[in-house]
Amino acid sequence: MSAMPVPTGQLAPDFTLTDQYGQRVTLSQFRGAKNVLLMFYPAAFTGICTSELCTLRDRAPDLDSEDTVVVGVSCDRVPSLKIYATQEHIDFPLLSDFWPHGEVARAYGVFLESHGIATRATFVIDKQGVVRWSVVNGPGDPRDIDAISAAVADLARAA
Repeated sequence: MSAMPVPTGQLAPDFTLTDQYGQRVTLSQFRGAKNVLLMFYPAAFTGICTSELCTLRDRAPDLDSEDTVVVGVSCDRVPSLKIYATQEHIDFPLLSDFWPHGEVARAYGVFLESHGIATRATFVIDKQGVVRWSVVNGPGDPRDIDAISAAVADLARAA
Protein backbone atom coordinates (compact mmCIF):
# COMPACT_ATOMS: atom_id res chain seq x y z
CA MET A 1 0.00 0.00 0.00
CA SER A 2 1.06 3.56 -0.58
CA ALA A 3 0.78 4.72 3.04
CA MET A 4 -0.69 3.85 6.40
CA PRO A 5 -4.50 3.86 6.46
CA VAL A 6 -6.19 6.86 8.07
CA PRO A 7 -6.22 6.07 11.81
CA THR A 8 -9.29 6.09 14.03
CA GLY A 9 -9.81 9.38 15.82
CA GLN A 10 -8.53 11.38 12.83
CA LEU A 11 -10.62 13.58 10.55
CA ALA A 12 -11.44 11.66 7.37
CA PRO A 13 -9.92 13.24 4.24
CA ASP A 14 -12.63 15.09 2.34
CA PHE A 15 -13.22 14.32 -1.33
CA THR A 16 -15.65 14.80 -4.19
CA LEU A 17 -16.21 11.96 -6.65
CA THR A 18 -18.83 11.06 -9.25
CA ASP A 19 -21.33 8.28 -8.58
CA GLN A 20 -22.84 5.72 -10.97
CA TYR A 21 -25.56 8.23 -11.96
CA GLY A 22 -23.13 11.04 -12.80
CA GLN A 23 -23.87 12.94 -9.57
CA ARG A 24 -21.05 14.54 -7.60
CA VAL A 25 -20.83 13.29 -4.01
CA THR A 26 -18.71 15.10 -1.41
CA LEU A 27 -17.89 13.39 1.87
CA SER A 28 -18.35 16.60 3.88
CA GLN A 29 -21.92 17.00 2.55
CA PHE A 30 -22.91 14.41 5.18
CA ARG A 31 -21.34 16.33 8.11
CA GLY A 32 -23.76 17.07 10.87
CA ALA A 33 -26.40 14.86 9.24
CA LYS A 34 -25.17 11.29 8.64
CA ASN A 35 -22.51 8.82 9.65
CA VAL A 36 -20.76 7.36 6.60
CA LEU A 37 -19.89 3.72 5.98
CA LEU A 38 -17.10 4.20 3.42
CA MET A 39 -16.23 0.99 1.57
CA PHE A 40 -13.24 0.84 -0.77
CA TYR A 41 -13.31 -2.21 -3.03
CA PRO A 42 -10.92 -3.43 -5.75
CA ALA A 43 -13.20 -3.72 -8.80
CA ALA A 44 -16.77 -4.02 -10.00
CA PHE A 45 -17.80 -7.28 -11.69
CA THR A 46 -15.48 -9.40 -9.52
CA GLY A 47 -16.58 -12.24 -7.26
CA ILE A 48 -15.76 -11.08 -3.74
CA CYS A 49 -16.68 -7.44 -4.43
CA THR A 50 -20.02 -8.42 -5.94
CA SER A 51 -20.78 -10.74 -3.04
CA GLU A 52 -19.96 -8.04 -0.49
CA LEU A 53 -21.80 -5.21 -2.25
CA CYS A 54 -24.88 -7.39 -2.74
CA THR A 55 -24.78 -8.36 0.94
CA LEU A 56 -24.63 -4.64 1.80
CA ARG A 57 -27.55 -4.04 -0.58
CA ASP A 58 -29.55 -6.81 1.11
CA ARG A 59 -28.69 -5.52 4.58
CA ALA A 60 -29.31 -1.87 3.70
CA PRO A 61 -32.06 -1.47 6.33
CA ASP A 62 -29.42 -2.24 9.01
CA LEU A 63 -26.73 -0.06 7.49
CA ASP A 64 -28.17 2.68 5.28
CA SER A 65 -30.57 4.55 7.55
CA GLU A 66 -31.55 7.99 8.77
CA ASP A 67 -28.27 7.94 10.75
CA THR A 68 -25.88 6.36 8.23
CA VAL A 69 -25.22 6.34 4.50
CA VAL A 70 -23.31 3.58 2.67
CA VAL A 71 -20.81 4.74 0.04
CA GLY A 72 -18.65 2.46 -2.14
CA VAL A 73 -15.44 3.62 -3.83
CA SER A 74 -13.43 1.89 -6.56
CA CYS A 75 -11.10 2.94 -9.37
CA ASP A 76 -13.66 1.85 -11.98
CA ARG A 77 -15.01 4.34 -14.54
CA VAL A 78 -18.47 5.87 -14.04
CA PRO A 79 -20.08 4.07 -17.05
CA SER A 80 -18.88 0.70 -15.69
CA LEU A 81 -20.29 1.53 -12.27
CA LYS A 82 -23.65 2.45 -13.80
CA ILE A 83 -23.91 -0.89 -15.62
CA TYR A 84 -22.72 -2.76 -12.53
CA ALA A 85 -25.14 -0.99 -10.15
CA THR A 86 -28.04 -1.61 -12.55
CA GLN A 87 -27.12 -5.27 -13.04
CA GLU A 88 -26.78 -5.89 -9.27
CA HIS A 89 -29.64 -3.58 -8.17
CA ILE A 90 -27.31 -1.46 -6.01
CA ASP A 91 -28.81 1.93 -5.22
CA PHE A 92 -26.32 3.34 -2.72
CA PRO A 93 -23.59 5.54 -4.24
CA LEU A 94 -20.74 3.75 -6.01
CA LEU A 95 -18.10 6.42 -6.55
CA SER A 96 -15.46 6.46 -9.27
CA ASP A 97 -11.90 7.13 -8.10
CA PHE A 98 -10.71 6.64 -11.68
CA TRP A 99 -9.14 10.03 -12.33
CA PRO A 100 -6.84 11.23 -10.96
CA HIS A 101 -6.39 7.49 -10.68
CA GLY A 102 -6.80 6.30 -7.09
CA GLU A 103 -6.38 9.78 -5.59
CA VAL A 104 -8.95 9.22 -2.83
CA ALA A 105 -7.74 5.68 -2.10
CA ARG A 106 -4.23 7.15 -1.78
CA ALA A 107 -5.50 9.83 0.63
CA TYR A 108 -6.93 7.04 2.80
CA GLY A 109 -3.72 4.96 2.51
CA VAL A 110 -5.45 2.03 0.80
CA PHE A 111 -4.27 2.25 -2.84
CA LEU A 112 -2.27 -0.72 -4.13
CA GLU A 113 0.25 0.87 -6.50
CA SER A 114 1.35 -2.50 -7.89
CA HIS A 115 -2.20 -3.35 -8.97
CA GLY A 116 -3.64 0.13 -9.68
CA ILE A 117 -6.62 -0.55 -7.40
CA ALA A 118 -7.91 0.19 -3.93
CA THR A 119 -7.64 -2.68 -1.50
CA ARG A 120 -10.68 -3.86 0.43
CA ALA A 121 -10.94 -1.24 3.21
CA THR A 122 -13.78 -0.09 5.43
CA PHE A 123 -14.07 3.18 7.35
CA VAL A 124 -16.94 4.15 9.66
CA ILE A 125 -17.01 7.96 9.84
CA ASP A 126 -19.13 9.85 12.37
CA LYS A 127 -21.31 12.89 11.73
CA GLN A 128 -18.40 15.18 12.62
CA GLY A 129 -16.26 13.58 9.88
CA VAL A 130 -14.00 11.61 12.26
CA VAL A 131 -12.96 8.01 11.54
CA ARG A 132 -14.39 5.94 14.40
CA TRP A 133 -13.71 2.38 13.16
CA SER A 134 -11.80 0.84 10.29
CA VAL A 135 -10.41 -2.38 8.96
CA VAL A 136 -8.21 -3.01 5.93
CA ASN A 137 -8.30 -6.39 4.20
CA GLY A 138 -6.19 -7.63 1.33
CA PRO A 139 -7.92 -7.49 -2.06
CA GLY A 140 -8.72 -11.23 -1.89
CA ASP A 141 -9.80 -11.26 1.76
CA PRO A 142 -13.56 -10.83 2.29
CA ARG A 143 -14.84 -8.40 4.90
CA ASP A 144 -16.68 -9.42 8.05
CA ILE A 145 -20.03 -7.77 7.30
CA ASP A 146 -21.33 -8.62 10.79
CA ALA A 147 -18.41 -6.71 12.38
CA ILE A 148 -19.11 -3.74 10.09
CA SER A 149 -22.80 -3.83 10.98
CA ALA A 150 -21.91 -3.90 14.69
CA ALA A 151 -19.56 -0.90 14.30
CA VAL A 152 -22.30 1.08 12.53
CA ALA A 153 -24.85 0.13 15.20
CA ASP A 154 -22.42 1.09 17.99
CA LEU A 155 -21.87 4.51 16.44
CA ALA A 156 -25.61 5.07 16.00
CA ARG A 157 -26.20 4.14 19.67
CA ALA A 158 -23.41 6.45 20.84
CA ALA A 159 -24.98 9.48 19.15
